[in-house]
Amino acid sequence: MMRLRDRDAPVTGEGLILRVYGYDHPEDAYFCDLEYAPEAIYRSEEPRAIRVGPRGRFYKFYADGGLRFVEEHYPQYTIWHKAMHQRLVGVHEHQIMEVHRPDERLQEIIREPQDPLMEAVVELLDLIAEHSTLRPRDFGVFGSLLHGFHSPRHSDIDLTIYGVKALKELRETLKTLYGEGPLRNEFESWTPEMPPHHWRFRLYSKSDYGWYQRRKLIYGVYESRSLRRSVKVEFEPVRLWSEIRNEYPETERIRSLGMVEAWFRVLSDEEAGFMPAIYPVEVEEISSGVDPGDVRRVVSYVEEFRLQLFEGERGYVRGILEEVEERSGTFYQITLSRCPDYYGQVLRLAEQPF
Repeated sequence: MMRLRDRDAPVTGEGLILRVYGYDHPEDAYFCDLEYAPEAIYRSEEPRAIRVGPRGRFYKFYADGGLRFVEEHYPQYTIWHKAMHQRLVGVHEHQIMEVHRPDERLQEIIREPQDPLMEAVVELLDLIAEHSTLRPRDFGVFGSLLHGFHSPRHSDIDLTIYGVKALKELRETLKTLYGEGPLRNEFESWTPEMPPHHWRFRLYSKSDYGWYQRRKLIYGVYESRSLRRSVKVEFEPVRLWSEIRNEYPETERIRSLGMVEAWFRVLSDEEAGFMPAIYPVEVEEISSGVDPGDVRRVVSYVEEFRLQLFEGERGYVRGILEEVEERSGTFYQITLSRCPDYYGQVLRLAEQPF
C-alpha cells in the first residue's frame, strides 16, 4: 500500500501534478489539489502560470482553477467524500504513475546541488543546523524546487519542516536568527502597500494580516552568497508519519449548520501549523443554539489562518458550524474552508493588539 501525506505530489499518466491535501483519506485514495498541467492538455493566459522544467512546459492553477479543470475534463480524478456527500479532487493509487516527495527531493539536492538556488538551500540548512539540533532530515522542498521548475534568478525557497517538535524548535531558532546575520523576517518591514495586492477578507484587514504573518516566523528572507540576491523562504509544517491520524474511516457524517461567530480560549497549538490547522478550544460564547461545551475545536483549511493563535490566547472566529458524527459519538466544530462566504470568514485574537 502506498503512503502519502500532505505536500507529497502524485503524478498521473497525463502528466497532471497534484498535491496531497491534508491527512484524512479513504483507503487506496487521496484527496488532492491539482497544481500543474502539461502544455499538451492545458494552457493559461495568466503570465505567472508558466513553468518550464525537464519535461517541458507546464501551467499552474490558481484559486479553484484546478477543481474546474478536473470537473470539466478529467472527472476520473475526483473521489466521493462519504461524510460530506460530495465529490472532491483526488486520485486512486492505481491512477498514480509516480510521486514527487519533498523529503526525497531535498536529499537529492543536498547530494548534488546543480545550480545557485540549490546551493542556497544547502547554505540555509547549514545556517539553521549551526544554531539548533535540526538536521536536513527534518526538512523537504516543495513548489518549483520539488518539480524542477525553478529558476535561480527568480524562484523562492519553499521548505517543508516535519513534525510538531521540529516546528517548535525551528520557530525558536528563527526568532534568534532574524535578529542577526543573513536571515530576516519577511514581514518585519512589510506594509499594506506590498503584496498580496488583491485583498478581499471583510473582517480581517490587510494590516492585521501583516501583524499575524510576522509573529508566525515561518516566512523569511535570506541573503544568499550563492545567489547574490535576496530570496524569500517559506517553511511549511508537515506531520511526521507517527503524528498522522486518519480521521476519514471514523467519520460517518459532517453536517453543515450555517455560519456562526464564537469566542473561545485555545487549549493547544500543537496542530495549528498543519493543514488543516486544528485548534482544540473551550468556547465561551457562540451565536447559535448549540451548547458551547459541545464545540470541540476550530478547524481551518484557509492558509491565512494557520499558526494564527497560540495556547492560552482568547480568540474570535466566524466560520461554518458543523456537526461531526463519528462511530464513537457526535461533536461540533467550527470550520473555515472554501465556501460561498469565503471572505467573510476570520480567525483572530479576541482582543486585537494593534
